[in-house]
Amino acid sequence: MIKKHYEFSYWLRVTHWVRAIAIVILTASGFYIAYPFISPATNGGEPTNFLNALFRSWHIIFGFLLIAVTIGKFYLFIFDKQSRLERDSFWDFINPKVWIQQIGYYMLITKHPHGKGVYNPLQFMAYVGIYISIVMISLTGLILYVHVYHEGMGGVLFDVMRSFEVLLGGLAWVRELHHIFMWVFIIFLPIHVYLAVFNSVYGKSGAMDSIISGYRWIKSKK
Repeated sequence: MIKKHYEFSYWLRVTHWVRAIAIVILTASGFYIAYPFISPATNGGEPTNFLNALFRSWHIIFGFLLIAVTIGKFYLFIFDKQSRLERDSFWDFINPKVWIQQIGYYMLITKHPHGKGVYNPLQFMAYVGIYISIVMISLTGLILYVHVYHEGMGGVLFDVMRSFEVLLGGLAWVRELHHIFMWVFIIFLPIHVYLAVFNSVYGKSGAMDSIISGYRWIKSKK
C-alpha cells in the first residue's frame, strides 16, 4: 500500500528555494565582479551605465539574503517540529549498515535503505559540507564588505570582521577563500540536482517533488 507522507514543511521549502536562487545569482555576479567581461553602455565616450556597480549591488543584496535564510534554516533545524526528520538523519549517517545499503543502491545493486531520517548518509554529509561552506563564504563576504562600506552595517561589523580577517590570515587570503568556497557550490549543485532526479525517477517515490509540494509517496506496511 502506498500513502502520501508530509516530509518538508512550508518554511523549509521556502528557505531551500530562496537559498538556491541566491547562490545562482551570487555566483554569476561574483564572476563578473572578479572579471568584468561585459562593457557598459557609453554616451559620448563616458560610461553612463555603471554595470559593475549594478552587479556589486545585486551581489550584496543576495549575499545578505543568503545569510538571512541560512540563519532561518538553522533555527528550523534546531526548533522546528517538522525538521525532526532532518535531525534523525544523523543516526543514519553514523550507521555503517545504512552506508553500505545506500552505496549499493546508487550502484543499482540493492534497494534503497529505510532510514530514520529524511536524508541518506551521503546526502547528510553533503549538506553538512555545504552549510559549512555557506558559513565560510558568508563570513569572508562580510569581511570584504566592511572594507568597502564603512558606514551603516559595515561600520557596525567592522571591528568584529577585522578580528576574523586576522584569524583567517589577512585580506588576500580571505578573498582567496571566498573564491574557493564559491567553487564548492559550483561543483555541488549539478551533483545535487542529478542525485535528486535519480532518486525521484529510479526510486519512484516523488523524492524530488517533496521539495516543491512537501509530500512524497512511501510504501506502508500492511
